[in-house]
Amino acid sequence: MAGSRFGSFKSDKGDSAAAAAAPPQRKDPYEVLGVARTATDQEIKSAFRRMALKYHPDKNADDPVASDKFQEVTFSYSILSDPHKRRQYDTSGFEAIETDSQELELDLSSLNTVNTMFAAIFSKLGVPIKTTVSATVLEEALNGSIVVSQLQLGNPVRKKVEKQTAHFYSVDITEQEAKKGLVCRVHSTEKSKFKLLYFELEENGGLSLALQEDSVKASKVSSAGMYFLGFPVYRFEQNNSAPAAKDPDSAFFKRLDSFQPCDINELKPGTHFFAVYGDNFFKSATYTIEIVCAESFPTEKEKLQSVEAKILTKRAELSKFETEYREVLAKFTEMTSKYTQEMQTIDELLNERNVIHASYTNNPPLKRTSSRNKSKSSPSFKFDEEKNQRKEKKVKDQHMEGCGSEDDDSSEKKTKERFPRKRWLNIPFKVDRRKPC
Repeated sequence: MAGSRFGSFKSDKGDSAAAAAAPPQRKDPYEVLGVARTATDQEIKSAFRRMALKYHPDKNADDPVASDKFQEVTFSYSILSDPHKRRQYDTSGFEAIETDSQELELDLSSLNTVNTMFAAIFSKLGVPIKTTVSATVLEEALNGSIVVSQLQLGNPVRKKVEKQTAHFYSVDITEQEAKKGLVCRVHSTEKSKFKLLYFELEENGGLSLALQEDSVKASKVSSAGMYFLGFPVYRFEQNNSAPAAKDPDSAFFKRLDSFQPCDINELKPGTHFFAVYGDNFFKSATYTIEIVCAESFPTEKEKLQSVEAKILTKRAELSKFETEYREVLAKFTEMTSKYTQEMQTIDELLNERNVIHASYTNNPPLKRTSSRNKSKSSPSFKFDEEKNQRKEKKVKDQHMEGCGSEDDDSSEKKTKERFPRKRWLNIPFKVDRRKPC
């Protein structure tokens, strides 16, 4: 639910490089935005929105002075809107800020087809492309030239918004409902990209952007929400994932650094204005918006407050744990390196010892036959041995047959004399000769 940020894709690389190369020429960010050093986040955002609309390139296409002023305003806001960078600047000035890592958000409505296509391709490849609300939409809202639809509490509405345009809604809440809290949620089952916006009513009847929440893809839907529950509700600022790939440990320990509180925690009785902005590159965004009173969700309200407090505690603990982890990791790396060196040294000493032991002899070194020659000789030897055994067995069998043939003939003759053989033709068939009863 951070305030909106503006940027432009129209700035030349040379201009940004030149600006980055000349830090002494930059003005004080507080002076650029016209705020005091003690200004709150909301005051800084309001000043930035006012000046960004005034000097936006879409409104000053042929004015190079306005373009330079817009870049200056954008750069100043990028410092003061980040608590860490603001603290660095307050302590050490521009020298403590890494200007090369500054990122501008893109106004897709100001891009031509080719640039939009390239931005869409990079987004598909996982490169985070930050976008901002079109200056035209913000200007129309500020001038009051928009169509606002009435939204009832607890009644979800499903619609389709075209790319880089917005649907505006108003909702009326009573004093009791404001006291219990309000929650506005938008989701898309088609995983469309969109922004949930909250506007404040100006004295001239126009609307100025106060809060912005980008949709986040999770599971089968993309969603965004704003929670006005009377206590600080936090959100995660979008960060570039490039440092995470270089140092996973650092990415883990800085994971909760972007956990920042929302600027508005509660709403007053009256009419409030929300909008859904289509943030797809080429197609429209289908969404469902619903605003509910937190009175019907007392358990969820208590759980959310408890979880928020635990996350803040864990963030403080994580900072302390990082210091301990770095010390132990350095010691572990040192011990691992020493372990490898000691292992290598021991192996070398043992090998040297074995060589010395083997040198205590006057015998020439034995010539070992290769395993290949052994494999060739052993089968032939085994075959010759089996062949000789077969020959000896054959001779023995012939000798036994010669000795036993005479005995077999005599015994056969005696058998024939005792039992003369009858021809099988003379043997009568057996017939059942029993007489019938």
